[in-house]
Amino acid sequence: MKQIAEAVIDEHGQVHLIEPLHVIGPHRALVRVLDEPPAAWDETLAAAEQSLAQDWLRPEEDEAWAHLQSV
Repeated sequence: MKQIAEAVIDEHGQVHLIEPLHVIGPHRALVRVLDEPPAAWDETLAAAEQSLAQDWLRPEEDEAWAHLQSV
């Protein structure tokens, strides 16, 4: 299944998806860099953080990372 996702590329070349993608297993991807800056970088990051927070704040996530927390 082909999907298109909006993202922002920062000054270090890191790609930040605006909304999470749900894929099973590894997939190839194409990145096309547009000649325009994002409309509002702060709003973009806030939207991405809100979307990802839904996954970050799940009990399964806490369990998965519990072994890295100090006592």
